[in-house]
Parts: sequence; structure tokens; C-alpha cells
Amino acid sequence: MSSSGGLTAPYTTLAVSRPTESIMHVELHRPDKRNAMNQAFWSEMVECFNSIAEDPDCRAVVVSGAGKLFTAGIDLMDMAGNILQPGGEDTARMSWNIRKTITKYQETFSVIEKCPKPVIVAVHGACIGGGIDMITACDIRLCTQDAWFQVKEIDIGLAADVGTLQRLPKVIGSSSLVNELALTARKMYADEAKSCGLVSRVFADKEAMMAAALEMAGEMAARSPVAVQGTKINLVYARDHSVADGLKYVATWNMSMLQTEDVIKSAQASMEKKSPKTIEFSKL
Repeated sequence: MSSSGGLTAPYTTLAVSRPTESIMHVELHRPDKRNAMNQAFWSEMVECFNSIAEDPDCRAVVVSGAGKLFTAGIDLMDMAGNILQPGGEDTARMSWNIRKTITKYQETFSVIEKCPKPVIVAVHGACIGGGIDMITACDIRLCTQDAWFQVKEIDIGLAADVGTLQRLPKVIGSSSLVNELALTARKMYADEAKSCGLVSRVFADKEAMMAAALEMAGEMAARSPVAVQGTKINLVYARDHSVADGLKYVATWNMSMLQTEDVIKSAQASMEKKSPKTIEFSKL
């Protein structure tokens, strides 16, 4: 993965760059198509984030969109054949193939959640349909003042099936608001998105937002990768399990992860009143 001004081989829908040695920037890059999600996108995201997950140099990720908006969601013209004309000799076989296709698309965003590196998503302009599925799988969400969000699926005759209905209720925490957004397809603007917890910060423009996203990623990248990645993994586990199960999981996790030189280095720096940024942590 190398830095470039546009698409990055082997990808046809993503521009992947490395602003610093420890930070990856993944940009949705179909600006002429409003970053709509075509067939190539769904597999390229999986390939990209699987690669990032295994990259020992990468410690944090920023996701954004090129052009005038973050994403218009699914590319209906490109995807219609896959969804509306499944192969199969009878109803059971066609249904089986549709299910296989849906689970494949679900992995496109689940792979972000499974990636142990923290992922910050920076949204400007519109974030529609599949964009909501994507951002709810990210760890931290930022947006510009002109951003707006829309769970669009009911307007095209289907229930959202790649993450929104499962993750958005846990992100926002208000079932009434989630139901309203999902059942009416109304737009939510930046101020409301912040007040309900969909995003944590709102910025005047994209430039300010990207600067803040990269600064935040830098703060994470400067810390122990054992601590940062372990924290993300345990936060995701705790979200989907009881408090008791989460406590058991982190106890088992830390019985090995505490046996790291990073704890000693961090404690020593703290006692010497030094910033964690002064510590050189080994790759993970």
C-alpha cells in the first residue's frame, strides 16, 4: 500500500495511503459516481482491511470519501443484477444464493469491526444507505457541519441487511430514534447526529475534520499497540456480551497481555512525567 493522489493498485474503488508510518488512510474513491458502492467495492474493502489487520506497521486507520460527499450508498445500477437475478433452479436454490450474497456483503463492513486497529471515519456531505452500515462498524465517527445521514433502504423496498439495523441501536442507544430513522428514511443532520451520539465531534469543513482525524489517529498510534488493540477488541466484545462475561474475557485477555514490556515502559514514562509519545513500542 503506497501513498498516491488517486486509486491505489490493486483497488479500483479505494485510494489507500500512509500519511505516517503508523497511520493508514482509506479513501472511498469513486467521486464521479458519488462514491457509490459497486460490486468491486464490496470485495476490495475486505481485501484492504484484512491487509491492514496484518500490517505490523499500521496502528490506526482513517476512512473518508473523495469528492463532494462521503457516499451515496449502494450503486443500484451496478448491483441490481446480483440482487434481483440470483441463480438457482428453484426457490430454495435462489434463496440460498441470495443469502450467500448478503452474508458476503455483510463481511465488507464486519471486517472493519474485526480489524484490531482503531478505525476513525470522517464524514462530509451525504452519508446514505450503505454508508450508515459502514460508519456504524467504525470505532469513532466525525463529521462536518454540512454532513447528513439517511437510512435509505426502505425507500428502495428492502430492510437494511448489512449492519445498520444491528449496530445503529447500539451506537445511538435510543430505540425510538433508531426506529424513526429506519422506518421513515428521514435525513439526520450534523447537530442531531452529535446530540444523539452517532458522531462525537462536528467540524466546520472537511479540511479541519481531516486534520483532527489524523491528529487523533496519531494519538492512538503513539500508545502501546498491545494496549490500544486490546482495548478495541474488549470494547467490541463487551458491547455484545453481559458485564460478567466481559469481565471474564478481559481477565483472560490480560493474564497474557500484561506480560509485556509496554507496561513497564509506560509506567516508567509516567513516573518521569514524560509523554507516551516519547516511548518506542515494538511492532505488533
